[in-house]
Amino acid sequence: MFTFLGGIILLIIGYFTYGKFVEKVFGVKEARTTPAYTHKDDVDYLPMNTKKNSLIQLLNIAGVGPIFGPIMGALYGPVAFIWIVVGCIFAGAVHDYLTGMISIRNRGAHLPELAGKFLGKFMKHVVNAFAILLLLLVGTVFVTSPADLLYNLMDGWMGLGIILGFIFLYYVLATILPIDKIIGRFYPIFGLLLLISAVGVGVRLILTGAPIPELTLQNMHPDHAPIFPLLFLTISCGALSGFHATQTPIISRTTEKEGQGRKIFYGMMIAEGVIAMIWAAAAMSLFDGYSGLSDMLANGGPAGIVSKASTLMLGSVGGTLAILGVIILPITSGDTAFRSARMIIADYFNLSQRKVMSRLWIAIPMFVISFALTKIDFTLLWRYFSWANQSTAVIALWVGAMYLFIAKKNYWIAIIPGIFMTMATMTYIFNAGIGFGLSLNVSYVIGAIITAAITVIFFIAANKARAKEVPLEEDISGWNSVA
Repeated sequence: MFTFLGGIILLIIGYFTYGKFVEKVFGVKEARTTPAYTHKDDVDYLPMNTKKNSLIQLLNIAGVGPIFGPIMGALYGPVAFIWIVVGCIFAGAVHDYLTGMISIRNRGAHLPELAGKFLGKFMKHVVNAFAILLLLLVGTVFVTSPADLLYNLMDGWMGLGIILGFIFLYYVLATILPIDKIIGRFYPIFGLLLLISAVGVGVRLILTGAPIPELTLQNMHPDHAPIFPLLFLTISCGALSGFHATQTPIISRTTEKEGQGRKIFYGMMIAEGVIAMIWAAAAMSLFDGYSGLSDMLANGGPAGIVSKASTLMLGSVGGTLAILGVIILPITSGDTAFRSARMIIADYFNLSQRKVMSRLWIAIPMFVISFALTKIDFTLLWRYFSWANQSTAVIALWVGAMYLFIAKKNYWIAIIPGIFMTMATMTYIFNAGIGFGLSLNVSYVIGAIITAAITVIFFIAANKARAKEVPLEEDISGWNSVA
């Protein structure tokens, strides 16, 4: 288990070393008042402590992504471990930290507004459409996956439609009520189930001496699907996920001090990476090789793998608790996906959210669209989600790079993963069946050309933005007198 355990150790070391470096590059201002106080409305803006914010952030970002993604990515073999560890430390956690901290500096703004400010007004409209699409896909995926798990857990005695209805009802309440009423109150309980499922399975893997494969760069995929770009879109949450860029502003509006950011944003991404490592290891070791895993995925999907692995590792009682923990994960991301979508739409049209009816007018159409999307095949939804997710991550990384460039700081920490993932997403969409369906070699060439062009455009725009001295943060010098 050297690769598995070593990967987890590296993730932890990464938090204390590279995480500290990224924090130093950004430059924390402990004396600067955060939006939780300057824009307090007791609905979306209100101060909460670090422990609560960290737990909410972890549950927000850790949907089925760091479980279902690594399970499907496990088909590639131990190379999946490399992407989880390297991607999490140098891309995903950097992405989450920069998005959260830049949002704090700009009144808790969501990604579309940040993109408009740092990448141009046109990008605000593009990113707004991308973010809403992504969040609706996330919300839908995170309705159907826990519903399927619950349906299987109850052996079908309650209809799938009824289960979907209950989940949607919870989502409506979590979307429109103040953040401290449901999310802030129940997430500690949900967090306990999350820890039982992840830690329980991880400990049992170690104690039972599960045959977790060691490091190799060989592609183990039974269908020989190419590692690049497919692996980097299959495993998104747990390594790098644009969905997180839609979630961090929720917590940037409740963070008390900037110094808490590394623990909340960078640290919780590292925790998600550990979860991803555990489920990738379980998938690689419990089903008689990659062909067995492939057959299991074909017959029961990722949800079937979760149920089987949990029962094998923890028995009927412990397995049930573990499955409940996995069910909680998508539900606690689906609710905040819809909440983020409401906030983004409200910000885009400058709509006040103090009144419940103002929130309902935005929320109801979203849930109608999402319910219609539940009729689409999950596998197809996941493909569109994966591409939209990683494309959003690319945009967030370029936003972070622009901020650091204007500030005359080390922008390479964002540009390097940004260039890599731009190439991956472009190659994927030109090659994939849901995209242009071109050959892989042609897609590589087109992806490289577009990536190079975007990089050149970035540096031209960045130099202009630096010359114009685009403001990096909101002026809050007079907030006390206004309050």
